[in-house]
Amino acid sequence: MSMILALAALGDANIARLVADPPLVWRVIRADDPERYDEARADSARPFFLKRLFSRSKPSEPAPPVPPLVLGDGEGETTELDKAWHGIHYLFTRTAWEGDPPLNFLVAGGREVGDIDVGYGPARVLSSAEIRAAADALARLGDDELRARFDPADMMSKKIYPEIWDRDPEDDDTLSYLLEFVGTLREFLSQAVERGQGAVVYVT
Repeated sequence: MSMILALAALGDANIARLVADPPLVWRVIRADDPERYDEARADSARPFFLKRLFSRSKPSEPAPPVPPLVLGDGEGETTELDKAWHGIHYLFTRTAWEGDPPLNFLVAGGREVGDIDVGYGPARVLSSAEIRAAADALARLGDDELRARFDPADMMSKKIYPEIWDRDPEDDDTLSYLLEFVGTLREFLSQAVERGQGAVVYVT
C-alpha cells in the first residue's frame, strides 16, 4: 500500500473544534463519505454509553447533538504530495524523521487529532501561526538549495520512503519529482497564509 500525505486547509477556530471533538476530522478530510464520520462518532460515544449502562446513579440526559462543522472560504481544500512527502522532508531537514521546526512540519509538530486512525495514524493540526512560520522558512529555502541537498546515497541509507532515490535519472528523475511537489506545497502554504488558515496533515 502506498503512503500518500495530504494537507487540508482549516481555520484556527475549526482546528480547535477538531482537537476538542476528534470525530469531526472526517468532516474535513472525507466530507464526501459521511459514514466515516458516523462510525467515528458512534465509537466515541460507546464508552459513555457503557458507563451509563453500568452506573447506579440516575441516568443522565442524552448528550446534545453536535453542531455542524461549518467550513469557511477555502477551508477543507486539500492538496496531496503523493509519495514525495518523505523525500521533501529530507530536503527540508536532511533527516529521516527529525529536524528542527518549522521545516519538519510534514512529519512532526502541531497536535494530534485524538486517536482516530485516518490511514497511517491520527491526523495532526497545525495552527495558522505554524503554517505561516513554515511558509516563511520555505520562502528562504530556494530550489537551488534543495537540489544541493539531494543525496541519493544518504536518502537510501536513511530509508527515505519510497526508497527510489538511487534510480538512474535518465529512467526516473526523482529529484524533479520531489521539486514538482515542493512547488505544489509552496502554493498550498501561500494560499493558507493569505487566508489566515492552518492545516490538517494526514497520511493515507
